Amino acid sequence: MRIDFISDIVCPWCAIGLYSLEAAAARIPGLTLDLHFHPFELNPGMGPEGQDIEEHLAEKYGASPEQLAGTRQAIRERGAALGFEFRMEARSRIYNTRDGHRLLHWAGEAFGAHAQRSLKVALLKAYFTEGRDVSDAAVLLDVATSTGLPEADARELLASRRYDAEVAAAEAEVQRQGIHAVPAIVVNQRHLIQGGQSVEVFEQLLRQVLAQPA
Repeated sequence: MRIDFISDIVCPWCAIGLYSLEAAAARIPGLTLDLHFHPFELNPGMGPEGQDIEEHLAEKYGASPEQLAGTRQAIRERGAALGFEFRMEARSRIYNTRDGHRLLHWAGEAFGAHAQRSLKVALLKAYFTEGRDVSDAAVLLDVATSTGLPEADARELLASRRYDAEVAAAEAEVQRQGIHAVPAIVVNQRHLIQGGQSVEVFEQLLRQVLAQPA
């Protein structure tokens, strides 16, 4: 089953959506997911210094401190149930993610779906579990090499603007398709599922797709 997974690496619901989707697929005997990750920058215009996360969320969504605290707790609980650790206290800033998406594009193109997924998960953990700056070239290089990607090639990529146009084009195509929030999951290039759904909801939807004629 082909899955086009549109997401950002600083989006907690994208991590929840990915882990929920994979847990749902594991409940269906014989089902294999053919994962393809596509870029979506939540903050394309953000400067290299990033922004305080509390300030950012309050400005963007108008959320009160109490609402933000409740959301953080819900995210922690959802993650824990799925085996993903959100250490929200370690995540004090939010960053632009263009370079991370360039790395992901390269991983998928040069090394295939498994390498791309490994890098995607490592980037999510670097940000949400370890609280690292995923816009920093040194951090991105360390994360890339930790997944087995060649250091010299990754370093060269990060020092250039390689794949910048491809990422921008992919993001523009997503916008043209009417997708303005993530995660957005397209199943078999026909069925759109949006949001960090529960494992049960994903399982039901996947079974429905499998039951339909090809």
